[in-house]
Amino acid sequence: VEVFDVNTDTEQEGEVSDDEQFEIPNKVPRVPSFKSKDGTVWKQHYPPKAVRTRQCNIVTHLQGVKPCARGAKTPIECWSLFFDDDTLNVILENTNLYINKCSKNYSRERSAKPKDIIEIKALIGLLYLGGVLKSARLCTDELCDRNGCGVERFWLTMSKDRFLFLLRHLWFDNTETRDDRKKCDKFAAIRQVFQMFLENCKRSYTIGEFATVDEMLEAFRGRCSFLQYMPKKPNKYGLKFFSLVDAKTWYVLNMEPYVGQQPEGPFRAKNYPRSIVERLIEPISGTGRNITCDNWFTSFPLITSLLSTHRTTCVGTVRKNKRELPKEFVETKTRPVGSSIFGFQEDTTIVSFVPKKGKNVILASSMHHDDTIDSSIGDKNKPEIVTFYNSTKGGVDVVDKLCAAYDVARNTRRWPMVILYALLNIAGINSQVIYIFNNQMKNSVRRMYLKELAIGLTDDHLKRRVALTKLPREVREKRQEVAGTSSQHIK
Repeated sequence: VEVFDVNTDTEQEGEVSDDEQFEIPNKVPRVPSFKSKDGTVWKQHYPPKAVRTRQCNIVTHLQGVKPCARGAKTPIECWSLFFDDDTLNVILENTNLYINKCSKNYSRERSAKPKDIIEIKALIGLLYLGGVLKSARLCTDELCDRNGCGVERFWLTMSKDRFLFLLRHLWFDNTETRDDRKKCDKFAAIRQVFQMFLENCKRSYTIGEFATVDEMLEAFRGRCSFLQYMPKKPNKYGLKFFSLVDAKTWYVLNMEPYVGQQPEGPFRAKNYPRSIVERLIEPISGTGRNITCDNWFTSFPLITSLLSTHRTTCVGTVRKNKRELPKEFVETKTRPVGSSIFGFQEDTTIVSFVPKKGKNVILASSMHHDDTIDSSIGDKNKPEIVTFYNSTKGGVDVVDKLCAAYDVARNTRRWPMVILYALLNIAGINSQVIYIFNNQMKNSVRRMYLKELAIGLTDDHLKRRVALTKLPREVREKRQEVAGTSSQHIK
């Protein structure tokens, strides 16, 4: 349906005498437009371009490392920004409480010995080392094999029994108070560590002007009340997170776990896509950033809310069942390949592009305000909105690939351990972003960075174990060689 904004006054008939003086009304140009089912009007011609930059496109808080993190130069220093001593102490205290509770099940006292922060760092370092060697899922017996087929640094740093004991008893909250906390929070088993990690992510780095909001799924098939099944994901079963990621550097700034409907209390929140996005972007609200998201999140009320309340633009694909879309944008039977239809409002632009016969993609943007076609990609006639979406939509997907490439996760039946493995993977990505920025490097090989990080985390514990004397001579000498010490330094 086309609507024309024209003057409805009828023209006067007959001649006008010279004595009659009146002003002839100015002609109003005919502006064709589209009308949707709910009455939303989209003009075919874009509004006049403003000379000044729109307020929503003025970026404040420039991208980069924040002052508190600029002194971190080595991999271990960069990693410690995210798992600082406060976070590790929470894990340490709760783990030792659980070990003391279970110590009665062990006949020997040394089998259930409490651990310290050096040992917990060594444990995390071995997890990173297993991920670098793509052996995280490998049987521990093979990793600690001393007949030439194992990983030497594993059995030099920690015995197999101690490694398995620490993984089995790694705990993140007080079990005695968990039942009370679960009455208002399903995520209580690891909530404190998770929140501390996110605060460290927000405190250390300012992301760029383009960010991505999307879902992440951490593989898990054990017992959990909020386990998700997503058939289009590679793992299909797992724990779902909503994430805010820098579209260029892949720095993970904010996350929110999906646990279903929370009980009444401080953690209960709406699970609507619009509400989720508005909670995720709180760290960058009012800074002039742009959010790219897929059609599960994108809606016209969300675009309006982000622009008016958070001074943030949004670009995303739109589902074809939205009532704000005119029928011309949905139908594709008579449209040629490569054709585009644009609709404009004062702050929002929509486009329907036909990439192949009989199929189209619809996008909405509050960042673009014209019908520019991107000529840099050849004769495909893709609108600039489409190419921009393609270049910024993959932030979360790239994070998934980076995590999967050197995954630290080991087989477990405890869902809090799955969360810890996910946080360790993300800490490896975020810390490398800061490492590259602080050392003014163009790039850094991620495998070598994680390897150096694993060595840094295990060094202190390895050097401490050099002093152990009740070991075979060849084991002591090899440990001294790897630790960079000699028997002369041991008292």
